[in-house]
This record gives sequence, structure tokens and C-alpha cells, in this order.
Amino acid sequence: MAGKLTYQQAGVDTRKAAALVGDIKTHVKRTQQKRKLLGAFGLFAACYDLSEYKHPVIVTGCDGVGTKLEVLLEKDLLEIAGKDLVAMSVNDILTTGGDPLLFLDYIGIAALDEDKITRVISGMADYLEACNCILAGGETAEMPGIVPVDVLELSGFCIGCAEKSDLIDPTTLAIGDVLIGFKSNSIHANGWSLVRRALREMAPGTVTDEELTAWLQPTRLYDDVVNDLKKSGVKPKAMSHITGGGLPENLERLFVGMGADLEIPQWDLPGIEKLLAQVDAEDRFHTFNMGIGWVAIVSEDKVEQALKAGPGGTILGKMVAQEGVRVKVKP
Repeated sequence: MAGKLTYQQAGVDTRKAAALVGDIKTHVKRTQQKRKLLGAFGLFAACYDLSEYKHPVIVTGCDGVGTKLEVLLEKDLLEIAGKDLVAMSVNDILTTGGDPLLFLDYIGIAALDEDKITRVISGMADYLEACNCILAGGETAEMPGIVPVDVLELSGFCIGCAEKSDLIDPTTLAIGDVLIGFKSNSIHANGWSLVRRALREMAPGTVTDEELTAWLQPTRLYDDVVNDLKKSGVKPKAMSHITGGGLPENLERLFVGMGADLEIPQWDLPGIEKLLAQVDAEDRFHTFNMGIGWVAIVSEDKVEQALKAGPGGTILGKMVAQEGVRVKVKP
């Protein structure tokens, strides 16, 4: 043997990784405007002072980008991948009534690529800055021989907090309560295994580049809706982030012994009719958000205020005695 092996020869460059931490500090600072860590970024663990809460309850969530990531990588839309990663976890935190405080990421890559990683983190920081959540840390793992070249593995983790009295309580739901839906920006980050299969089955060129770009737009953050509801004094009885499983499965987890009959607007996403034509008429409702990415359930006396939250919602239906969620599209 000519010489002793180094970690770099094995495919891992710890010095390059250490330099990257310094490079992303600008993006980290963008996420510490109103909220700040207790202590410096880059320590072995992040600290946050909860003393502003009287009766704090910690809420947590984790998620990824799913197989949408494959298409985002093909189209070199890495910033969108970062936004999706944030939104999928932050939105889940928001359903509890909690504030998203800290976000951590995991990035697995065959060999360190500063440009790719920085672009993903830039997208993350755009969304975290928008919802006042701190990029508190994460893990970038070089995995030669495990993660294929030109592939990224992404996972996101969000930690939030709520006053105990502010927690959303779905057990208060009652027959007659109104479901208000808020539009999605795109297909978001669910159902892409089916989208990718459908695209393979279509003739080349059936879906235009402009249409596919519209489908790939990042998962919408719903902090605007939640914040507007709080400002108007409306405390929903339940809120749901419409992800995998669509409206039926994401809503049904909120209640027992009741159901809902929903009539949703036509999905106005460019070219979406080409995708839906390839998909089972019933399964589409259990796979895609169908144009509705968020649902708030309120009592009848709160409907008028709730409809104005964010860019504005639309009444989808009411809670009924018959169990299950039934969805149809308005003609």
C-alpha cells in the first residue's frame, strides 16, 4: 500500500462540509428576524427560550418531498424542493394551533455539492423567513455508494409551540359545523408516484412544459390563513392540511361518529384535466388535493369571518351525521 487512506479518499470531505456551514449562514440569518435562537447557530444542538409562553405545549412534525423530488431534480428546481420540504412540516404544525419555531433538515448526497445544497437551503430559507420560523440546524450526510449520484435525499423536521389554551380541539366538532376550503397552489408534494406513472403512459408532448411547471409549484404555506383567523378572533374547531389521501382521508382522521358532504370548485390548475383523465374517477379524490390544500372547520356563526382569512376561502359543506367524507366537484 502506497500510503494510509484518508476520509476524503473514501468519498467524504469533512473540511468541505465545515466550510459549507459557514456559507449558508446568510440564509440562516434570514430566518432569525423576529425570533432568535438562545445561543449561536452551529452548536451541537439548538436552544430556544419558551418563557414568552405561559403554559407551553411542544408540537412536532416531520416529512419529506416524496417522489416529486425526482421530477424537481430532473427539471433543476432545487429551490422548490426546499420550499416543499418546509411547507410539508410547517403546515402540519399549524393545524394544531401552534407556532412553527424551529426547523431542521436532513440532506443525503453521494458527494458534497455546494451549489445544489445551497440552492435547496435557499428555498427553505425563503419559506422559513415568510412564516417566522428559524432554520435551527440539520445534517448534511455524504453517503458515497449508498445515495446514487445526482440524487438528493431530503427530510424536514419542525418544532412548534402553542399555549395550552390555544390548541385546536377537534373533539368540539358538531353536526352543522361548516368546512371552509382554501386553494392549493399546485399538486403540492403528494400523489407524484401516480403523476409520474401517468406521465409515462401519456404520449410525449401531451403535457406542455408550462403545464408541468405549474404542477410543480411549491406546496403553499398556510400561515397567512391561520394568522388571519387568529387576528379575527376565530378559533377553528379543527384544521387539516390536505396531503396524501386527499380530502376524505385527511378530514376523516379528525372526527368519529360524524361525516361531511363536500362540493368543491373545479380545479383550475393549467393542464390538470390531462392528468385526471388518466386517473380513476374515485381514486383521484384519495390521492390529490383536487385544488383544496387546507380546510378549517368552524361553527356557523364564525363562517363570515373565516371566509376572509388569507386570500379567502370557500364553503365546501357541513358536518353531517352520516360517517365518512363524500366529495364531488361542482358542475
